[in-house]
Amino acid sequence: MVCLHRLLPLAAFVSVLGFSLPAPAQTIISEWSSVKAPPAPELKPVTVDPKTTALLMLDFVKQTCNDQRRPRCVASLPKVKQLLASARSKDMLIVYSLIPGAAVGDTLPDVAPNGSEPIVQAGADKFIKTNLEQILKDKGIQTVIVVGTAAHGAVMYTASDAAFHGLNVIVPVDGMSAENAFIEQYVAYNFTSAPGAAAKTTLTSIDMLKF
Repeated sequence: MVCLHRLLPLAAFVSVLGFSLPAPAQTIISEWSSVKAPPAPELKPVTVDPKTTALLMLDFVKQTCNDQRRPRCVASLPKVKQLLASARSKDMLIVYSLIPGAAVGDTLPDVAPNGSEPIVQAGADKFIKTNLEQILKDKGIQTVIVVGTAAHGAVMYTASDAAFHGLNVIVPVDGMSAENAFIEQYVAYNFTSAPGAAAKTTLTSIDMLKF
């Protein structure tokens, strides 16, 4: 046991030298009100090979993309429709997803499947308990373009899982939507920093995407 009388001189010496113990590290709880968003992530122009690229159209159904629940999704439709038309003109593979309980007829008319495009149905991650991986593999797909709603659901988890499957992932940020801009922002930051996914993911916009 260390004697108290031996510690006192040491404490006095440390005090004289002006040393102090390091302050305990802060947590997000103490910093919450002072956190500031970093600069916006860079959006990069991308050119893809239509033969090895698939467009994933995630959950554009009336239950999730409507003026009451997610008006930002409705606002994204003109751009997404433009992307869809471009992909179809290049004979790209287009895969749709539905939320559990939805039917194909629930897809919004502006971006509805044409009848021959494959459809999977699952929760947030469209690879789980579906044949999405096999659909992509059978077509020799190396890159996926991911758009849809919700940004923090289907888009984030499906795109991340695609990266974990070794695919290159392109996310046009104006093609993903959520309830508010903050959610879309944090999803974008997640794609630039998440371990395993960031190295395989490129953020872009629909107008910066070329075929």
